[in-house]
Amino acid sequence: MSSSMLSNISISISDDESDTGRTKVRGRWRRKKLFYRSNRGFFDRALRLLARWWPLVVLVLAMTLLVYEFSKLGRKRSEAVKVDQPHSGDFHDKKTNLNRLDHTTRVVNGVRAVCLKMLEPEELKKLVFPENVVHSSPVKSVIYRSDSGRYPLEGDTTLRHQNRTLRFNLFSGYQTLEEREESFHVKNNAEVHCGFYSDNGGFRISDEDKRYMQDCKAVVSTCAFGGGDELYQPVGLSESSLSKVCYVAFWDEITRVSQEGDGNKIGNDSMIGKWRVVVVRDLPFSDQRLNGKIPKMLSHRLFPKARFSIWVDSKSQLRRDPLGVLEALLWRTGSVFAISEHGARTNLYDEAKAVVKKHKATPEEVDEQIKQYRYDGIPNDRRYHGKKALAEASIIVREHTLLTNLFMCLWFNEVVRFTSRDQLSFPYVLRRLRIPNMNMFPVCTRKDLVNSMGHKRKVKPLGRSVESVE
Repeated sequence: MSSSMLSNISISISDDESDTGRTKVRGRWRRKKLFYRSNRGFFDRALRLLARWWPLVVLVLAMTLLVYEFSKLGRKRSEAVKVDQPHSGDFHDKKTNLNRLDHTTRVVNGVRAVCLKMLEPEELKKLVFPENVVHSSPVKSVIYRSDSGRYPLEGDTTLRHQNRTLRFNLFSGYQTLEEREESFHVKNNAEVHCGFYSDNGGFRISDEDKRYMQDCKAVVSTCAFGGGDELYQPVGLSESSLSKVCYVAFWDEITRVSQEGDGNKIGNDSMIGKWRVVVVRDLPFSDQRLNGKIPKMLSHRLFPKARFSIWVDSKSQLRRDPLGVLEALLWRTGSVFAISEHGARTNLYDEAKAVVKKHKATPEEVDEQIKQYRYDGIPNDRRYHGKKALAEASIIVREHTLLTNLFMCLWFNEVVRFTSRDQLSFPYVLRRLRIPNMNMFPVCTRKDLVNSMGHKRKVKPLGRSVESVE
């Protein structure tokens, strides 16, 4: 029975079931085919867009690569030369700079080095002034113009007509445009205006101070007129420098009274610390900045027997030994003049814009000066003999040669004729006179020479002046 039952059971496989099975397989295959077609359609659209917009894609890629390369270059430069900055910021931060002796350093090609390599202390003790060297120069003598009756005491009417803002007076003399142009043509015997034109021109110094100044062979000088900055004592000095170098600070009566109010009283020996304080009376200009250019630029006239001088602006504290500075910046390099490159700008035309923007001079004054310099053919170059074409004149180190003395006279005449912003006129005089043996050292070196303290108080203008040309 059971066998008969089994024989009666049948399993049918219909075409429908078979089709159903195949349909499932085909369904899976069809879904896969649809997915493939959808991707193919996406790629087709992408290719069509790429074919249409490929120039834009190439441009974006090129710009991205360019930005990347510039960023790498900037990082390399910052790693190649990295200067340790002194403290900056508000007045409290600047006060922390006082008496600092740590060296400013920079990293060059992965190696850290000091910005100014000085002699060791033992070598400084043995350092002496070099023998007098006759430098090759087209100038054999310099004659300073003085009051000889050739100029009217009330001013030159031609100058008054050309420019009502000229500040020529009995101290500066009355330089005409023709005399100005002639002064830049170097001759064996140069005759120039160089301050101290008349005995009635002002800038009076006591006979006792004059005798002291006439004996100086090397001098570090500064000045503060109009009750300006504090008198910062130089630091880092050797015993040799203390005995061989004069340290002279020029004050006026306003500064003397102001400093005495702060407890800085001049001693009976005319000294405050290491500084011999010379009180100047009857300043010749109402502009105190211009009065400050006299000791800054005319040190060869104030110290007639000095061979070397270092000028330090009143906002700075000298922190390197003067003899060591002379050796490093002049004697070692064979230079007769050393001054710092500018830290922010590169030429006088950029500086002119900054002077106007910062209200350091009126636009009319600056415009007149720049027009004259363009007329005289001064280019807009940013480099001069491989250095920046603009200097920062807070520190000046020089040997008093005939050529450097002439240079300073011409520079002084420019700040009298135009604006008192000496950084505008320095590159002009440098290009016109073409002084050789010029050492324009980097900003890093300047930061190592001094502690920057910033200006303490605003300078008070004079109530009177001996100026003749308004």
